[in-house]
Amino acid sequence: MFLNDYLTYLDVIRGKAKRTVNEYYQDTVLFLRWMHCINCGLPVSEVGDMEIDDVTDSELKAVTVSVLYDYIRYLRDVRGNTPRSVSRRMSAVRSLFRYLTKTKGLLPADPCQSLELPTVKKNLPRFLTLEESQRMLESAESEKSGDVLRDYCIVTLFLNCGFRLAELVGMNVGDVDFFNRQIRVLGKGSKERIVYLNDACLAALQEYLQSRENPPQEPNALFLSRNHRRISRRRVQQIVENTLTASGLAGRGLSTHKLRHTAATLMYQHGHVDTLTLKEILGHQSIATTEIYTHLSSEQRQNAIDSNPLAGEHRKK
Repeated sequence: MFLNDYLTYLDVIRGKAKRTVNEYYQDTVLFLRWMHCINCGLPVSEVGDMEIDDVTDSELKAVTVSVLYDYIRYLRDVRGNTPRSVSRRMSAVRSLFRYLTKTKGLLPADPCQSLELPTVKKNLPRFLTLEESQRMLESAESEKSGDVLRDYCIVTLFLNCGFRLAELVGMNVGDVDFFNRQIRVLGKGSKERIVYLNDACLAALQEYLQSRENPPQEPNALFLSRNHRRISRRRVQQIVENTLTASGLAGRGLSTHKLRHTAATLMYQHGHVDTLTLKEILGHQSIATTEIYTHLSSEQRQNAIDSNPLAGEHRKK
């Protein structure tokens, strides 16, 4: 079936990360099940049980923009997907039809070419203020022994460098270059970048590495669990959650990714870092993604209004 070839294409040719390939697989299978279910005249409640091995080339060739809009309606009304989730799922569908049309040559035309997606509302990212960030670091360093040094180092790197969760978990000891004050990061799409480390990060890394028991089960992994294996994503999330709770910052929907927002916001607002530099630090592919961090603080907005030359004008009684 074409699906296996498509997944191999994403992995080998496009160089997509394993997690991305798996997400594309799940979203693609959902669409194929829905399409086959509709074509067989079955209720959409049976989508989850539908076998996709019976999907034919003629079914794929019959897909039109109208069919795709019906699928979007299904995602929204039946599955309760948000516009952002719909957009993500349809990215996989678009990729599939692009492959079937241009790479595989199975379809004469791509039905996604004229497809429009629901507008995704752009919300300002949640982040910690400078004072809250300092409070979080103080809570993380309340003790300086055992796992606390590791946890403090993790929080420090998140707040200073804005790493993604997967990037931090995947770091190796050999990625750290103390002499040149930098670390090699493997980002989305297996794209490498170099991020420079400030004094706080270097000090936290040195303290943590000196405290590690040697030799660990996985000597290459930078951050280890208590059983000396590479730390899991869930464990890192728990570390951040526990530190937020100890800081009195829990219950606000904050997460590891919100610490990434925080680092970017602090660099932009207090370090006056331009968006192009911020784009390279964060590993964004598009400058448009970086621009969500260029929101102004309430104090800056207040100062802007107060700076208006008419601010001192009052009605003459």
